[in-house]
Amino acid sequence: MTDKTDDPVFERIETDPAFDGDEALRIRIERLARLLDAEFSAFGFRFGLDGLIGLIPGIGDAATSIIAFYIIIEAARAGAGPILLGRMVINVVIDLILGAVPFFGDVFDFAFRANAMNARLLSDFLHERHRR
Repeated sequence: MTDKTDDPVFERIETDPAFDGDEALRIRIERLARLLDAEFSAFGFRFGLDGLIGLIPGIGDAATSIIAFYIIIEAARAGAGPILLGRMVINVVIDLILGAVPFFGDVFDFAFRANAMNARLLSDFLHERHRR
């Protein structure tokens, strides 16, 4: 199990032995989302590689968006429906478009956590599927 953070987006769901197959996926995606959105801390503010790579002009936001789409691909493989996948795509597109705006986009990249939101959406989906 991964460590808890102060970020409520990364709250953990209770696990159950019957949930093990989805649990490995959930943990892998949450680790990736944490790396991209909240792995580091400075001055009481959490940030990840998404914000740092987004500082690279021209290609930074595109590169992190490609990585972010991996989470969506995994959600699709896990059986997520079109509405959930659409919500996840919207999060990544917002991050890509607003992150590309000079200066404002750099600040936005550090604050908007599309990957964490998508990991939470996937986690909720997997948990709900398990409860059924």
